[in-house]
Amino acid sequence: MANQVPLVDYLVLGDKPHLVANECTKCGARFFDRRSACASCSNTDFKKVDVATEGTLQTFSIVHMAAPGLPVPFVSAIINCGGTSVRTNVINIEAKPENIQLGMKVRLATYSMGADSAGTEAIAFGFEPAK
Repeated sequence: MANQVPLVDYLVLGDKPHLVANECTKCGARFFDRRSACASCSNTDFKKVDVATEGTLQTFSIVHMAAPGLPVPFVSAIINCGGTSVRTNVINIEAKPENIQLGMKVRLATYSMGADSAGTEAIAFGFEPAK
């Protein structure tokens, strides 16, 4: 099996892939990027918390124009994962309005973005319809 690295530092790979957020210890706001201070309350203390791997589609857009080399159309979305908003793509579904519904149940899925000359594979994530 090839060596794998997550495309983003908040994706944890392994037997049970999941996302990890930085949670403000004062107000509970969650962020995926590094923060010096909470955008909600200005607190400077955070703890790492696992994010639910299943969620609900809150909003979406079907993207028809993107940077060169990115296949279109694709579904860009915000998923509510147990109270944590995740900005991501909905994958493994045809990007047509009739296939996507607000409130639909989705789950975290990982996929390969490709490998380098040493065989190290970059792994990304998206959310796919829950079965």
